[in-house]
Amino acid sequence: MQFRQHFVLLGLVATAAAQVYQGFTYNATDSDGLCRGYPDFRGFFERAKNLPDTEGNFAAARLYTSVQCGTTADPTSAFQAAIDADTHILVGLWASAGRAAYENELSALVTAAKQLGTHFTDRVIGISVGSEDLYRSSAKGRANNASTGATGAEIEGYIGWARDWLRGTALEGKPIGHVDTWTAWVLPENTGVVASVDFLGHNSFPYFETTRTNAIGQAAENFWSAVERTERVAGGKPVFITETGWPIRGPQQRDAVASLENARGYYTQVGCALFGQRTTFWYTLVDADTAQTDISFALTPVDSAVPKFNLTC
Repeated sequence: MQFRQHFVLLGLVATAAAQVYQGFTYNATDSDGLCRGYPDFRGFFERAKNLPDTEGNFAAARLYTSVQCGTTADPTSAFQAAIDADTHILVGLWASAGRAAYENELSALVTAAKQLGTHFTDRVIGISVGSEDLYRSSAKGRANNASTGATGAEIEGYIGWARDWLRGTALEGKPIGHVDTWTAWVLPENTGVVASVDFLGHNSFPYFETTRTNAIGQAAENFWSAVERTERVAGGKPVFITETGWPIRGPQQRDAVASLENARGYYTQVGCALFGQRTTFWYTLVDADTAQTDISFALTPVDSAVPKFNLTC
């Protein structure tokens, strides 16, 4: 409780200094692996803004990639969908597939800025170079059989490359950051990434933290203590909450039980303390992780806009 109060107070200070955003993370594919297109993104963005009892506040989207699924370097249709749904965007550049794939990410983003103009660029909150790449390449990530990541040196280089590509475009000056777990942010080998970014994206799931007591009653304290660890290395730079949530369905993780009641409890304790205080992307509106078919974090089913529990704060 002390952690929660401390960071809510910090969030109030941040709110006075800068606008905060609230939204969800969105994959490029559905849970069955099929590519999402414009109708999918437009529908989800509109659904998010119209969730009952949320006052239209879920009006931002965090993306993992700028490339349209099924193409080499075409801009994602999520950009046009965001314009048409009046949704702000935390742009993502996927950074764990090698230099050639990353260059395609940059090409897609620059093309979008040129083709879509200020209708797009004015809605860009910032640009994230990668997502959990440092975790996946760390000893902890390898021990957990995580997929391919990228090193701190690689992410630093990609950040510099992004600044070069965006120089002279309407996206020049937009905050550039990186998204990762607190366990990756605190590693000494990643201090160069911290120094290179304008903001740090913090992913945190107390449900998965099996190295300490992680029952739902401890979840809020575990979440805020993890935020504190990231803040400690951030050096005063903004920390966005880029992924957090609690599953409605899934296997027990040590003391953590997935259930509708616990998902609602975590949303109330953690989500409601974040919303309106810091930029937050809840995980998630609809399930889309092909590697986690036995677990569900979704607030709504894919085929229904009705939330699985009351979203009132």
